[in-house]
Amino acid sequence: MRITRVLSASLLMLGLAVTPAAADTSPSPSASQDGGGAPSVAGTSFRTATEVEQGQTATASASTGDYLYWSFPADAGLRPTVKATVKLPDTHAAETWQIDVYDGLRRRQACQYGAQTRTAAAGTSSVELTCVLRTVRAWSEQWADDPLPGTYYIRLTVVDVPTSDLGLPVGAEVRVDSKDIGGAAAVDGALAQPLVPGAAVKSQADEESSSASAVLSDIEPEDGWASGWWSDRWVWTAIGGALAALAGIGGYALTRGPGRPSRVPPGA
Repeated sequence: MRITRVLSASLLMLGLAVTPAAADTSPSPSASQDGGGAPSVAGTSFRTATEVEQGQTATASASTGDYLYWSFPADAGLRPTVKATVKLPDTHAAETWQIDVYDGLRRRQACQYGAQTRTAAAGTSSVELTCVLRTVRAWSEQWADDPLPGTYYIRLTVVDVPTSDLGLPVGAEVRVDSKDIGGAAAVDGALAQPLVPGAAVKSQADEESSSASAVLSDIEPEDGWASGWWSDRWVWTAIGGALAALAGIGGYALTRGPGRPSRVPPGA
């Protein structure tokens, strides 16, 4: 009976460990919906980059040859996908457009896959670009160029265009979505501050109770930075511990034998 009660308690623990995993797999709402306050302009440099929430579709009108900049936040455990569409004029020559993504230290991040550079043939109405970044890590070595939590910058421009097409009007659309990778991307470590321009200055100002801050970007994830501290890595660790306990109890029950009687009769 004792073994039965222990097994029942272990199964209950296993069920409690699985419950958060089931709740965590439900789809989360987007940070914002299209059209609701989506920006309609783009910056012309890193310092003037237009802030965009993930899930928004930002638009901008520009001229061929301009550099267009946007910025967005990305937290640990996310794999951002940046998509851009350039609407070209009715008449134009062959043009090559490119989208680049930089982190908070302005290090250019390599695209894991996607068409980062594309050439639009003469007369093509639009060109679409995609850059799927690597998963954002919570911590990394100083010499590595791994993507880290913080602000990311998008730069869209034409890299090969005839002189006759410079200055022609174009329209741009940019959207950022992320996939939550979860515990598969978890690491043992975390940054003291996300890579947000001016974050260190703001932290110092808060300590000095000063109202001045030099933060260049106020945008952050909906749940705040380091919102992904809970992941399925904890769930599978708990499940592994419960299974190990069940295996130990089962092995003990099989190997201990019938046991000795509780009372030995006299003269035995």
